[in-house]
Amino acid sequence: MTTPSVLPLSGVLVADFGRVLAAPYATMLLADLGADVIKVEHPATGDDTRAWGPPHAHDEATYFLSVNRNKRSLALDLRDEPDRRRATELARRADVLFENFRPGTMHKYGLGYGQVRSVNPGIVYCSITGFGAGPGAAFPGYDLLIQAVGGLMSVTGPAPGQPVKTGVALVDVLTGLHAAMGVLAALRHRDATGEGQHVEVNLLSSLLSSLVNQAAAYTLAGQVPGILGNRHPSIAPYDVYQAKDQPFVIAVGNDRQFAALCRGLGAPELTDDTRFATNPDRVARVDELAELLGELLAARTAVEWFEHLTPLGVPCGPVNDLAQAFDLADRLSLAPRAAVTGDEGSPMDLVANPISLSRTPPRYDRRPPRLGEHTSEVADWLDS
Repeated sequence: MTTPSVLPLSGVLVADFGRVLAAPYATMLLADLGADVIKVEHPATGDDTRAWGPPHAHDEATYFLSVNRNKRSLALDLRDEPDRRRATELARRADVLFENFRPGTMHKYGLGYGQVRSVNPGIVYCSITGFGAGPGAAFPGYDLLIQAVGGLMSVTGPAPGQPVKTGVALVDVLTGLHAAMGVLAALRHRDATGEGQHVEVNLLSSLLSSLVNQAAAYTLAGQVPGILGNRHPSIAPYDVYQAKDQPFVIAVGNDRQFAALCRGLGAPELTDDTRFATNPDRVARVDELAELLGELLAARTAVEWFEHLTPLGVPCGPVNDLAQAFDLADRLSLAPRAAVTGDEGSPMDLVANPISLSRTPPRYDRRPPRLGEHTSEVADWLDS
């Protein structure tokens, strides 16, 4: 599909002072949708994630490459007066500014919200912090730390007393999504009123919101959830089981699906078993049910069960590695890869933006920038 000349965020200039993951992920999403994102980096080191390897591809850390496509890199040292003037001018011209320094850092360089707003009243200024700008302002906002103190690890792990983090910096990604949504809402408000505003998002609040039913169990019922392994606190069977060759997931959400599962497993009598007649019954006897299902699933491989049960309407599947996951997405025609032209015309295979728009699909026309790659062109424009 050809990318249209006018994308949803065409004409929106984003001054991106963010580093690492949450802010760069948010600004990449905006860049994919047409925003002109100018990534401000320190001339000597750049974004921290440029050094976060292995693995590497194209002589660059894949961590950095994963969240910085469609951007231009402007190398500025904010301690240097001429560079600081350019940063201020960029903020004056920008529609959106992202930053995720510790609270007070941007103000020190004359780039705090109030300072920028005084020269650019329409600015949508997004600050991402770990614990907000109040009493937790000095706390370091690392994803693992947030997962621990924010409760995610208390409900994640193989068994009670064995908390683990998720396999990706999930809180940073969730915070980036919340930040992008907040910025889009603020841009909509600015279009209607001409007024900019300060968008503040923090990792801890983003995590608590994203804990959804687990958080509501506490706020509404006073129940403090614990670790259930791969089980669900409210529905069953919803767990990882062992097929003949590898782990296999079943995620049954209602009685109809349970009946289909029983028929598919060749055990329709389980549907009429009073121990498992309703979902509350199955949750109450989850261990008994797991033992029975384990015996039945041992008869076939995970792929065989997947191919047999899925047409019956049973939510299930093997526990894939990433190669298998991408292969599945390819077979489902989900186009999970985005081919971006890299050095000397060689393709750079990045992960596609998951948003599908029928009229204005995301663009993939600019590789993640080298450090300071666009400094001259952007500096000339700012100085003009």
